[in-house]
Amino acid sequence: MIVKITLYCLMIPISMWALECVRMEHVFKKGREMQIKILYIMLSFSLAYLVTNFLYDFALQSSSMF
Repeated sequence: MIVKITLYCLMIPISMWALECVRMEHVFKKGREMQIKILYIMLSFSLAYLVTNFLYDFALQSSSMF
């Protein structure tokens, strides 16, 4: 479980950094900065969750194969 928590703590800032290149301001109406920030946070947590689970499951499957 410690490994998974560590992966979450690593993946959240990496996913936030990766999502910074997406310019969502053009999709939203003007004056919706708070909603854009909340969406960035939700997307980064979701992306971190998916990547962490993939890496964790991949490592478990790889180690059980041998």
